[in-house]
Amino acid sequence: MDVVAFVDDLMDRSRLSGALPGVRFVRAVSDIGRADVVIIDLARHGDLVRAVRGAHGTARIIAFGPHVDDDALEAALNEGADRAVPRSRFFRDPAAALAR
Repeated sequence: MDVVAFVDDLMDRSRLSGALPGVRFVRAVSDIGRADVVIIDLARHGDLVRAVRGAHGTARIIAFGPHVDDDALEAALNEGADRAVPRSRFFRDPAAALAR
C-alpha cells in the first residue's frame, strides 16, 4: 500500500515512519502520485483536503487534527476526507487509523 502524508512536524514524521514503513512525506498535491492513502495534518494542511480529493478521487484520505477543533474535523469530512479523527486517537495507532 502506497501511503503519502502532508505532515511537517518532525516528531509526527518520526512516529509515522515507525508505524508505517515506506510512508512518503509530500509538500504538494502534484507530489502524491498514485498513492492509495493520503494522510493530512489538518492543523497545517487542512486547506488541501478538497484539492487532494479532486486530484486523487480513488485515494483514501485520512485526516487528523486537534481534538478541540470539531469544526476542522467536520470540514475535512465535508470536503472529501474518508476519515477525520482527533490527533491523539490517530497517533495511538496510525496503522489502525488507516484500516477501513
